[in-house]
Amino acid sequence: MRSIFGLFIVMLYACQAMAWGPKGHDVVAYIAEQHLSKKALKNVEQVLDGRSMVYVANWMDNASHSDEYAYTKTWHYVNVDPAEESYAESDKASTGDVVTAINAIVERLKTGDLTAEEERAKLMMLIHLVGDMHCPMHAGYKSDKGGNGTQVKYFGKSKKLHSVWDSEIVESAHRWSYSEWQENIDRANKKQQKMMAQGSPNEWIEETVVLARDVYEHSVGGGNLSYDYVAHYAPVIEQQFLKGGLRLAKLLEEIY
Repeated sequence: MRSIFGLFIVMLYACQAMAWGPKGHDVVAYIAEQHLSKKALKNVEQVLDGRSMVYVANWMDNASHSDEYAYTKTWHYVNVDPAEESYAESDKASTGDVVTAINAIVERLKTGDLTAEEERAKLMMLIHLVGDMHCPMHAGYKSDKGGNGTQVKYFGKSKKLHSVWDSEIVESAHRWSYSEWQENIDRANKKQQKMMAQGSPNEWIEETVVLARDVYEHSVGGGNLSYDYVAHYAPVIEQQFLKGGLRLAKLLEEIY
């Protein structure tokens, strides 16, 4: 097996369709880091060969384009069409999706019977996939490939709706570094944090499905999505980053 971090370097500039883009995944990972106990954080960093969660947060987007991890391509998202009431009622991908992948990875990590290389890969996948799960366009319609078939104008430029939600709307909302994002949105009290982190991946994805439908509703027609659109969705992005980070921390505490 090629070194995981060697693969990271080789694939660093590969083209891919991402959820949130690198900044968003860094934010989710960094928030999670801030909410881990000392013991869990030490164990996580040991598995990651001394690297931080932020360092590896985007590894899976690159890895899914390699032959070795090509089987994970459908793990980044779910598709729930308008006629389907929920993810629970939807037609699932036979190759797996973000929910089934997270559940399976958590179960395997809890066994403690993986090799160091296998555990490292699965941990990096988990860090990334929890971020993916909280991006609205990663719970989009199958009929338009999660927003890739919906063309919109964003500040006057023709864009795919999925592309808008990868990175552009994040940068339009706040031009912060990942640590500045955490500093400014990670301000919930303990009770609020507990409420946001409760539940399971199967429940969390249903929230994202609802958000995806709201995004479609506000992104149709020939209008130009610009300042009002960003102002409307900036709080949603902040909420999803924070929930993703807190929920990732919860899963990691259960494992490590």
